[in-house]
Amino acid sequence: MTVTTLGAQVVGAVPIPDLHAYGSAVVAQGLGTNGLQGWIRDNIVPLILLGIAVIMLWIGGRGDNAGVARRGVGLLVGLVALGIAVSGQGPAVGQFLAQLITG
Repeated sequence: MTVTTLGAQVVGAVPIPDLHAYGSAVVAQGLGTNGLQGWIRDNIVPLILLGIAVIMLWIGGRGDNAGVARRGVGLLVGLVALGIAVSGQGPAVGQFLAQLITG
């Protein structure tokens, strides 16, 4: 969908003399959060993981191996939760865990 303000307004290569007559439904068809979610997944998450890795190496360099192991387990639990949230498989994982308990 293309909307231009130079000359005639165009929606999907069809000129529309008065875009306001068609309401906001025509204009809002292309909106969504997929672009933002993808950007966060591709940029912010690796940056956070890199920061965590640097902190873990810094703590390990001080000789606090027990602290690194303790934080590493917490990190793994957090990564599993992040993976479930990003993949959209939360209901399937919940159903699997419920079947482990109920049989």
